[in-house]
Amino acid sequence: MELPWTTVAPAEGDVLVMASRFRLRGIRRSPRFLLDALRLRRQALRAPGAVGVALRARPLRGEFWTLSAWTDRAALQDYAAADPHAAVRARAARWTSDAAFVFWTVPAPPASRADAAELWREGERRVAGQARTA
Repeated sequence: MELPWTTVAPAEGDVLVMASRFRLRGIRRSPRFLLDALRLRRQALRAPGAVGVALRARPLRGEFWTLSAWTDRAALQDYAAADPHAAVRARAARWTSDAAFVFWTVPAPPASRADAAELWREGERRVAGQARTA
């Protein structure tokens, strides 16, 4: 299942991109994790400083990915500190066997879903690199 890149607000200049990957301890948590992921996506769509967001869910594999862009790190941190994200984060920590987060800056957010595909590839590459060095 994929919810493609959705632009929240236009941004000029550099944006902070975050990619995350979560692997669950077992797939029985996948339905609840997916519902939580959808709630957090809705939260991100309303969050100040959010530029865009996308979600990939592979519930039968117990694997979930997010891709988001923010005007700056402070906007991302404010989003993460607010509920429902804060409450979900505590629960997710107990349910995941592995979580990876990578951050980088791009000169402009994706202008289209096709442009977002390049961000996905870069996020996957960075997460894979992090796993090799961890």
